[in-house]
Amino acid sequence: MLTNREGQRVPNVTFRTRHNNQWVDVTTDDLFAGKTVVVFSLPGAFTPTCSSTHVPGYNELANAFKENGVDEIVCLSVNDAFVMNEWAREQNAKNITMIPDGNGEFTEGMGMLVDKHDLGFGKRSWRYSMLVKDGVVEKMFIEPDEPGDPFKVSDAETMLNYINPGATKPKCVSLIARIGCPYCARAKAMLKDQGIDFEEVTLGRDVTMYSVRAFTGRLTVPQVFIDGKHIGGSEELAAFLGVA
Repeated sequence: MLTNREGQRVPNVTFRTRHNNQWVDVTTDDLFAGKTVVVFSLPGAFTPTCSSTHVPGYNELANAFKENGVDEIVCLSVNDAFVMNEWAREQNAKNITMIPDGNGEFTEGMGMLVDKHDLGFGKRSWRYSMLVKDGVVEKMFIEPDEPGDPFKVSDAETMLNYINPGATKPKCVSLIARIGCPYCARAKAMLKDQGIDFEEVTLGRDVTMYSVRAFTGRLTVPQVFIDGKHIGGSEELAAFLGVA
């Protein structure tokens, strides 16, 4: 039976983490005392839904959470510190604190430890998210108790909507650029000056000019896309942003 712990304190646990090739003990007080923290917990690092949707969603909305009073976003899984650190690098999850609950103590204390022996996982966390203020759980979004790995309510947008239904979400921006291109450098500088996060796609490494032409009908870079709309090159981006 999955347990909703709203109004209760989080379990008192010490996590064994790795920083700069050294073991570092992190307590629940270190994570939660005097802070507003969003936690999302999942079955395992590198697993499909966790990697393709759950972690990227919270990472992308990190600034929106910060603007709405959240001090830290924590991803927790019943994995060891080495696995969690490598997963953080693979995901480029710079806005998320990865916490290894290697022995499952925190997860068990939350009433979220489940048996995944059928998948060869052993004991793992059920998928859920929660808002914790000064160590007390204010809100939990627990995935429905049904077969498989449901992912319906513990996503970043559901949590952000709970915190502030009117929260402004960041734009989704991609920029196709070439190394050494001055126009590309100008486009990146404009986005950074406006405080707009973007994904850079490098010509020759991530994409070919054939693809650029197929996507945009053009044979030049940079090419900028914002929220699915093709903006164009650096001059068009300047006009879009209202930059002189």
